Amino acid sequence: MKLTAQHESWPLRTSFQIARGSKSSAETVCVLLDDGSHRGRGECLPYNHYGETVDGVIATIESLRDKLADGLNREGLQTALPSGAARNALDCAFWDLEAKQSGARIWDLLGMETPSNLTTAFTLSLDTPVAMNASAKENADRALLKVKLGGPEDLDCIKAVRKGAPNSRLILDANEGWSVETYNHLVPELERLNVEMIEQPFPAEQDDRLLDVARPIPICADESCHDAKSFDSLLGKYDIINIKLDKTGGLTEALKLRNKAVDAGMQIMVGCMVSTSLSMAPAMLLANDARIVDLDGPLLLAKDRKHAIVYRNSVMEPPAQALWG
Repeated sequence: MKLTAQHESWPLRTSFQIARGSKSSAETVCVLLDDGSHRGRGECLPYNHYGETVDGVIATIESLRDKLADGLNREGLQTALPSGAARNALDCAFWDLEAKQSGARIWDLLGMETPSNLTTAFTLSLDTPVAMNASAKENADRALLKVKLGGPEDLDCIKAVRKGAPNSRLILDANEGWSVETYNHLVPELERLNVEMIEQPFPAEQDDRLLDVARPIPICADESCHDAKSFDSLLGKYDIINIKLDKTGGLTEALKLRNKAVDAGMQIMVGCMVSTSLSMAPAMLLANDARIVDLDGPLLLAKDRKHAIVYRNSVMEPPAQALWG
């Protein structure tokens, strides 16, 4: 098995701001597995918040070169690397390779129905209330908007968004930026603004605070939810989990996490990092069970890769075989 892992930089349409900082490009790692007759691809986005860097992820992937040459497969990969971006890229490349080798689409290999078109959330970057109002107006025809918060003007920002997009469904992402006092102050106002979900209001290490606050608006775990092992600690605290392949370490573990959540009666959100269609394609396989689909990464890029997923406004079509799976 021949392995290639390379850094790719994808400029954004505009600077993207969350509570922890801003970015102007998506710095991804693309993995290619070549068995001599077929090639499989996977993509990940190393995330500094979890201590990941592009160079570090590439080095981790490269460390398996000899094992891959000796026959390491997707099943063995699950114990060869921990959950995270590096394993995600390799895992998704293995799945793509398996589909190419079999001549079947990935959903047929998994015994799933052919994916249908999905409506994704579209994310509004954290900014001033005036700027967020303008962004909401520009995207007021989208069915679902996700609003990045976590700053001192959060209430003014969400009011501005609601005014700019009066008919859109709204979900919020605080990115661990609130205190209990902020939460208790904002939630009644957010109810009046018809907010449908709040994502990760408190830092992940403070999840127990959710046991002592009212949850009239469903609360979604993001930074607190990584892989199947992390799931049990979320019970009783969260109503929804956000499954991201860069956190689970690939589609294989993401499917386990999804099944565990479904069995426990937990609702599902399928999310993404800001990255290309190559990252969105495997995540779409989780979306049939999802309450919220948030796979808008390519919509934030100035340019997507070849054979990209087709987005019509916020409606995304299943991936072409030439892209993945």
